[in-house]
Amino acid sequence: MSTQTAQEFLLPDVGEGLTEAEIVAWRVKEGDVVAVNDVLVDIETAKSIVELPSPYAGRVLALLVAEGETVEVGTPIIRIGDPSAHASVNAAGGPLPTPPEPAAPALDLVPELPTEPAAVPGSVPGSVPAATAASRGPEIIDTNVPPVGNATLVGYGPKQRALARRARKGAVAAEAGAPAGVDAGKDAAVVEVVETRAPASAAAIRALAKPLVRRLARDLGVDLAALTPTGPRGTVSKDDVLAAAGASAAARPLPVDPAGRETREPVKGVRKQMAAAMSASAFSAPHVTEFVTIDATATVELVERLRARRELAGIKVSPLLLIARACLLALRRTPLVNSAFDDATQEVVVKHYVNLGIAAATPRGLVVPNVKDAHELSLVDLAKELEQLTTTARAGRSQPADLAGGTFTITNVGVFGIDGGTPIINPGESAILALGAIKPQPWVVGDAVVPRQVMTLSLSFDHRHIDGATGAQFLADVAGLVSDPATALLF
Repeated sequence: MSTQTAQEFLLPDVGEGLTEAEIVAWRVKEGDVVAVNDVLVDIETAKSIVELPSPYAGRVLALLVAEGETVEVGTPIIRIGDPSAHASVNAAGGPLPTPPEPAAPALDLVPELPTEPAAVPGSVPGSVPAATAASRGPEIIDTNVPPVGNATLVGYGPKQRALARRARKGAVAAEAGAPAGVDAGKDAAVVEVVETRAPASAAAIRALAKPLVRRLARDLGVDLAALTPTGPRGTVSKDDVLAAAGASAAARPLPVDPAGRETREPVKGVRKQMAAAMSASAFSAPHVTEFVTIDATATVELVERLRARRELAGIKVSPLLLIARACLLALRRTPLVNSAFDDATQEVVVKHYVNLGIAAATPRGLVVPNVKDAHELSLVDLAKELEQLTTTARAGRSQPADLAGGTFTITNVGVFGIDGGTPIINPGESAILALGAIKPQPWVVGDAVVPRQVMTLSLSFDHRHIDGATGAQFLADVAGLVSDPATALLF
């Protein structure tokens, strides 16, 4: 193996203020050769899913974090070495001994503690005879436990490796007697132990527990090794941890119905950010919402004509496009709507540009990417940008830069058949417009009642610096443009 030092890629801050991210999907596996800027992994931040390119060229020696794990910025997530290097390395970056060929491929992911075998001449006291090991096949021990006795080590998969990497095993390894080549003072690489190991005492082997239970124990300061497990096959359960932490029954999560009628999902990533942002906005900015119901028939008809235009061939054209254009024009007359209240300095920051945000519902939660400098775009260019923005957002591929710096937002609840609502202002902005569904309804035109395409517009704004008159003027301008698009010539 080359003597080139392996390099670890630390989880970077891909967005301003990022503290943690979830490993969504690895694009590489151990043994792959990568070049600089090859995509290594998809991560989910508090705002979006981001592709991380490789800063190094070489061979992937180890994936240090499992898919589904959430880690802090600065945590090593992958080890890359010389292209000629073998993928199986120990924690110190050196090669691992070559294991004997196992006799059986079956793997037991939740092992049982070994029983005391009969002594065999020439064997290590307390070890399992080789014949027994061959008949039972290889076994994967709890990856938070360092190997003991005369264990044989081989590299294993990324999920087990990640669990082992996070565990601090120096003291236990020193007590049990770590094999040659393992640095007991560092986080060990994941190991698969061919069952020729010496049986360890219960104190030397960490309790079996799921990752979420381990995380709960860490947060509550509970030592898993000190607990008496009550879960299936000797695993430590969530209730074991809560009981040890002295949590009261009232503070415990409600039990999940065994019939499967309830499901619990952790609030993380985009949903966690959405919850925090909406709570902060709702309880810091005094919201006022104004409504107007309008005849949008002229806009619906114009959309049909635009779809037939050669300039817009292959581009999605919808009422959202024309209403977005109407907002950009209306903001010229009421620039205060395109502003932000700086609570720290007690100043109103009026933006002389419009980064138009479009709220998009995605499987991972609500995101609001924005079209940068939308006020400078033609109708055709705006249509292209909106289509690209929404397609990328729904695929979960919006980048942090796409989500930052918005100045005004539109949320289209009408696509769900909803007539209107009271939207919450996106943090850092002062107003948000909700578009209701466009539906055929009876409408008075002159002295007659006729069917028309009717919709409701809802504007929420920050009443600390936008008064009712300013909000009403902006909303009336947008309503007028949607009711009669030809009035755009007046702006």
